[in-house]
Amino acid sequence: MSDSIRLKWLLSESDIRAGMKAETLPLLSVSISWGVRRREATDTSTRAAAEDLSNYKICRAGDLVINRMRAFQGALGIAPEDGIVSPDYAVLSVGPRIDTRWLKHFLTSRSTVATMASLVRGIGGTEAGNVRTPRLNIADLLSMTAPLVSTEEQGVITDYLDHETARIDTLIDEQQRLIELLHERRHALVGRVFDTRLPNTRLQNACTDVVDCPHTTPEVADDGAYEAVRTASVRNGKFRPGNGLPVSAETWEARNAGGAPSVGDVLFTREAPAGEACMVPNEQICLGQRMVLLRINDAVCVGEFLLWQIYSDRVQDHFLLSANGSTVANVRLPILRTTPIWLPSLAEQRQIVTHLDEQTTKIDELVSETEQFIELARERRSALITAAVTGQIDVREAA
Repeated sequence: MSDSIRLKWLLSESDIRAGMKAETLPLLSVSISWGVRRREATDTSTRAAAEDLSNYKICRAGDLVINRMRAFQGALGIAPEDGIVSPDYAVLSVGPRIDTRWLKHFLTSRSTVATMASLVRGIGGTEAGNVRTPRLNIADLLSMTAPLVSTEEQGVITDYLDHETARIDTLIDEQQRLIELLHERRHALVGRVFDTRLPNTRLQNACTDVVDCPHTTPEVADDGAYEAVRTASVRNGKFRPGNGLPVSAETWEARNAGGAPSVGDVLFTREAPAGEACMVPNEQICLGQRMVLLRINDAVCVGEFLLWQIYSDRVQDHFLLSANGSTVANVRLPILRTTPIWLPSLAEQRQIVTHLDEQTTKIDELVSETEQFIELARERRSALITAAVTGQIDVREAA
């Protein structure tokens, strides 16, 4: 499969505006996950009654539709029906020499996506999706080359890939369901401990202080040895290093004027998202915006015990109800301080923490192993597509 052909001989750009047809054609969108499909009724970006879509582009069933801002991540697909798409999308008619199923496999293969990434024009780098206002120019896309393959061979390759990728996708779906079940099991463990116990005190009574963050953005120091923790630093009871902002010693001291966080204390996110928490990982941190520090009173409370309880349904429901219908959940300090909690003896707290740590560690290990399996399966899927469309494997022999 050494012969190749430029895509400009196989594809042609279409730029037909919807005009009055915008009222009758379905609105389609493109994503990395599902290709081209109708926007769901629950999608907040679905057309509003007064929205003017007359300038949107018409695509026909079988056309290639590309989200030019995310093409280098594989956001493209074949339109399943006639419809209209964003004027910033590219619509290309597919020539008769191309099996559209093969074309989609080729354009989403690892090697082709890498080539598209190198052609994206914008500010920044595509390595972590950091290009600002990125665009794939269609002239650049059409200058790319594709293997020169007969329509018969395209059909053979596509049939093979459809069969093999379906098997991999089914396996991935099964593993993702296993992860969901494991998370449910983990959640149930916490519920069995806390949700049947009646509260006997308030959260503030488990702390020596509940410290709100300074309401300013910390000054970033690229070579700073300290970290201002943000809400992105905290997920599912774990601290995620590197998701905060690097700051200097001077900034660290200024933001910790009332005393630095101590190991054994708890970090809490009061907004975006609200209700996440983790243990303080070290004393080289300070609070970024939307963060709260729970200084634990170790005479009455074990920090890890309070952390586990924060993730119980009773406490999370308390936070949710306190939002009072707000579209952006925000746990205000008075609500946080007066949150009802159950606080048994220190000995019982330690016993419960040991039990939950032991049981959830087993579950977390299974989740981690399953996630690694899924990642390997996705890599296998990607490599298989690339090998098949570039002729690295003979699919007739592999089938």
